[in-house]
Amino acid sequence: MSKQTIAIICGGPSSEHEVSCVSAGGVLKGLDTQRFEPVLIGITKSGTWVALPIDYQLEIINKQMPVIEDNGRHIELSQSGFSIDGQLLDIDCVFPVLHGEFGEDGKIQNLLDEAEMAYVGSGVSASAQAMDKAVAKSLFASSGMRIADGVAVTQQDWQSATDSLSYPVFVKPASGGSSRGTHKVKSAAELKSAITDALLYDTKILIETAINGREIECAVLERDGKVEASIVGEIIVNPKFEFYDFEAKYLDDATTVRIPADIPEIDADEIRRLAVAAFHVLGCSGLARCDFFYTNDGEIIINEVNTMPGFTGTSVYPKLWQASGVSYTELISALIDTALSS
Repeated sequence: MSKQTIAIICGGPSSEHEVSCVSAGGVLKGLDTQRFEPVLIGITKSGTWVALPIDYQLEIINKQMPVIEDNGRHIELSQSGFSIDGQLLDIDCVFPVLHGEFGEDGKIQNLLDEAEMAYVGSGVSASAQAMDKAVAKSLFASSGMRIADGVAVTQQDWQSATDSLSYPVFVKPASGGSSRGTHKVKSAAELKSAITDALLYDTKILIETAINGREIECAVLERDGKVEASIVGEIIVNPKFEFYDFEAKYLDDATTVRIPADIPEIDADEIRRLAVAAFHVLGCSGLARCDFFYTNDGEIIINEVNTMPGFTGTSVYPKLWQASGVSYTELISALIDTALSS
């Protein structure tokens, strides 16, 4: 049987460029090369698409995150597909391992749709809705899920909208990821600098009441025509970090994931049910990681849905599936198979 060619795309213009590179390195390592032939495509921070060698450096070395450099081997994506120097590439499926802007907001999905290419993950609408946390939360709330109290504001209106806040609150970009630009604010005096920083990442930001609860995550996978939820895990953050921020996630051995989460089975089952429901509410495809808060009195509050979660071998999404009996390689194969069959 001939192998199918899979284009793995990483990098991009978002603040999660480096994280995307590390995720793509994981996918490359985990890909079943008996079935699939990888092609590696990088997008520089300025948006140039380049063909990369399969052994391109995509790992964190001495706390240095990898980046995509322009090597001059430019790739075009048109309605005919991918081409290099006018030569069309024969690609069966695309795995856009792109986090944040351009990767999870529907933009690359729109380009791939126009080229009629199969790709892993959610389509344009679901990606855009999940990426904008304010939009996603209103959809969750209207379908009966509990969300944190909060307000979406812009540069122009934040002062009038924040007079009645009760602290602590979280300030975060509406469409950010990896906790870039996210701050825990304990008093009105700290609010302006947090908002100013968050506005560097998006023109709309969310200010939400801090939930006193544990962070529980559930991975959702669509395969063989069915949508399933993984075992749930709890993010345990080293007390030296205020919350699960960028540094705690990627640059410091600050977090561990307890799998399964130490919560009553009835609540774990409810989180799994809600994760699948959130996947359907947004119209997701392929995969998503659903993040929840679990309060001391057993209340379950949905926080957000990531349509292209971190995908290294040690990321939470693959770890949750590993614990649920699906290996990293099986997971990647299942996602490609779902993309090819839809």
